[in-house]
Amino acid sequence: MFNSCLARGNSGAAVFKTFIWSNLKCCRRPRQHHQVVTFNVSGYCQSTINSKRSFSQVHSNTCSGQYTCHSLTPDRTLLKLQGKDTRAFLQGLITNDVESLTGEEGRKALYTHMLNIQGRTLFDIILYSTVSDSLQKHLKVYKIRRKVIIEPCTDLSLWAVLPSGQLGESKTAVPKVSGSDQILVWEPDPRAAAMGWRLIVNKQVNPLEILPASQLGGLEEYHKHRYTIGLPEGVKDLPPGGALPLESNLVYMNGISFVKGCYIGQELTARTHHTGVIRKRLMPVWLTEPVLVPEGAAILTGGGKSAGKLRTSLGGQGLALIRLAQANEPLFVQTSENTLLQLKASVPDWWPKYDKQ
Repeated sequence: MFNSCLARGNSGAAVFKTFIWSNLKCCRRPRQHHQVVTFNVSGYCQSTINSKRSFSQVHSNTCSGQYTCHSLTPDRTLLKLQGKDTRAFLQGLITNDVESLTGEEGRKALYTHMLNIQGRTLFDIILYSTVSDSLQKHLKVYKIRRKVIIEPCTDLSLWAVLPSGQLGESKTAVPKVSGSDQILVWEPDPRAAAMGWRLIVNKQVNPLEILPASQLGGLEEYHKHRYTIGLPEGVKDLPPGGALPLESNLVYMNGISFVKGCYIGQELTARTHHTGVIRKRLMPVWLTEPVLVPEGAAILTGGGKSAGKLRTSLGGQGLALIRLAQANEPLFVQTSENTLLQLKASVPDWWPKYDKQ
């Protein structure tokens, strides 16, 4: 039996983050094994065999830095998919390869998107509570006769663990972990190293007892960190039916497989990839003043030419879909008072070197 869990959040986005709880060398599973895959619907999916917990190797050395635990549970719920057809069911719905979770590749976390038939993003899989109902409906449309049970799992909590200190900072040292018997999931964020780690525990567990060198942080700080490094998450950053996965840097975030079988929305995505022509990308931007700018506000060049649209902003920083040809020019955005405010786009450090030029 294959079991998966998805999570979503109040900001409305869907992210499939996948974690594997099982021995990843078990590519062929004996029939008597019960396998569970948990999708944190803002992005992680994990599988367990015989209810074994699995997580990245715990380092015995003391970490040099402090870390901050950000509770994502207020923004997300978990959906559990269970049944022998779950793997095949999901394989035809998501951009990444579910099979890589149990292959020799040894992937323990998987990020992916769900697309509509036009090839535009519906859910970036971490799923959020405000769109939980719509995700369940979307899944059930394609369930047909497959033996898959879809239900919420409300007894778990999800945490993002980031290095404390300057926003956007990335450290490679793994936090020291204690009480590993209470951990259900402890894996690096599969999207980018600067996003730290993901922790899933039962709701009654205090993460500070598991991560002694850590402190609690808020959601606003977490989102500012994302905007600083230019990493999208949720329906505000990735409007359902409006965002294209390759323009949203899905390849850079390890969220797509170009060798797996067919899935909904594959045609446009594969064609764009093979032509190699991507004229716009989602990029981090900084405003010269932390003023209110409406979502979707037009971004213009100094000459008044369209250069993109602002997706989201918080405290003077945010994400915008920028035409690459104008990314290095002076850019301006229309504020809620219909005035023009200058902004600056930058290329994230975690992008491949060949696309930083």
